[in-house]
Amino acid sequence: MMEDPVAALPEAEYRRVWDRFYEDFNFRPSMSSFKWPAIKEPVASVTWSLSALDDDPGYERLDRLVEVVEEGLASCVGPQGTLLALDWQHTSYRFAPQEAGGPGQPAWPLSPYPDGDYYIYLSEDFRHGSFGHPWEESLCLFGEELLDAVSAEVDKVLGSPIRRSGKAVDPA
Repeated sequence: MMEDPVAALPEAEYRRVWDRFYEDFNFRPSMSSFKWPAIKEPVASVTWSLSALDDDPGYERLDRLVEVVEEGLASCVGPQGTLLALDWQHTSYRFAPQEAGGPGQPAWPLSPYPDGDYYIYLSEDFRHGSFGHPWEESLCLFGEELLDAVSAEVDKVLGSPIRRSGKAVDPA
């Protein structure tokens, strides 16, 4: 278990984690729609548009999305596990999801919703996670266990996915 439930990654580890993310996911940050998606989406992945949240004045759908994704990620790492929370070109974190977000606990760092920058959650082995793309306004969730836990609820909040396993979904 971690000494602190939420801890900033030291510089050397920050570089190591980001280098691995760039390599494993072929990360290509860009504001250009011609270069999207910005990662090579894993085979076990689903990507949704976040446009359903554009008309959500009370943030009810956004709050539900965050709740569902956080619960799913926490379940994937178990009671003793940790997650990485990566904020592109900013401080990134390691945290114990079971010890964050509840009453009297520190908040989860970042959010599944990419509020102005790439926000990424990853299990330590990089098998499960989320990738929020701020300019495409999309959320990619990956890992079979995570998808099994949350896909149906995310569909209710955001509607039908735009991609599965990196391939466009026919809207018909």
